[in-house]
Amino acid sequence: MDTVLVKKNNRLLSHFRRQWQLWLMVLPALAIILVFNYIPMYGIQLAFREFDFTKGLTGGEFVGFKYFQQFFESPMFQTVIVNTLRISVTTLVFGFIAPILLALIINQIRNPKRKKVMQTAVYLPHFISTVVMVGILQVFLSPETGVLVNLLNLDSSVNLMGSDSTFVPVYVISEVWQHCGWNSIIYLAALSSIDTQLYESADIDGANRFQKILHVDIPALVPTMVILLIMNMGGVLNAGFEKIFLMQNSLNLSVSEVISTYVYKIGILNSQFSYSTAIGLFNNIINFLFLVLANGLSKKYTNRSLW
Repeated sequence: MDTVLVKKNNRLLSHFRRQWQLWLMVLPALAIILVFNYIPMYGIQLAFREFDFTKGLTGGEFVGFKYFQQFFESPMFQTVIVNTLRISVTTLVFGFIAPILLALIINQIRNPKRKKVMQTAVYLPHFISTVVMVGILQVFLSPETGVLVNLLNLDSSVNLMGSDSTFVPVYVISEVWQHCGWNSIIYLAALSSIDTQLYESADIDGANRFQKILHVDIPALVPTMVILLIMNMGGVLNAGFEKIFLMQNSLNLSVSEVISTYVYKIGILNSQFSYSTAIGLFNNIINFLFLVLANGLSKKYTNRSLW
């Protein structure tokens, strides 16, 4: 038994020595994950303690599930859950479908120069910062001087950024537009790996472009689509904090207050650290359950999964 363990250890050391350059490249990523993902888990216990500045994270009185119960009984519980699900699910649906359609469209462009121009044009919005993006929205949608208001001759009383009926559509459309091109890259990579003989066989059978997409392209994308959908389900309650917070105002607060913005206000602005930690932990547990459920269903019905 000891001999087997020694051989395994020697094999592992030998592997590290041969691949040390690759491990060196991975090291910064591992360090970031360790510092920003694993070490902060030490603070999870704050959700079960009464935080005291003088006693630190571990010195506060243990209160069990007090703050979880407080959140469940809070009048804001239903509001933030419904708002978060509405925004996240809508963004997930349209943000999942749009890159697939865009990748299929770009894949149909045969002229290399036009294809590169198209790809560059749809990738660029991804690199716009969230602050600048919200600024652009305000310039376009301002009820007094907005570009869109002037182009469409809309009534100046129409405030698309300040209405509870238009906040979600504005957020989702801007989110899809900004990240659709970038998210299509992985689908384009999958399409580029399709064997050209499949297209030749389809031509021989008399298939048109739509039939090729339906019977060649889409089946080739299914494995990638399934994996990405499972991963996206793991963040179904993680509505984008930065953009929502910057777009938020007193007029749309009834539909724009999500878990992440509520946690920020409760924890950072009101200094209720234990309460906000409990809400954040609840959010992460629900996300994890969604991930496990999606992975299990995918494994059962498509035989594809993350683990």
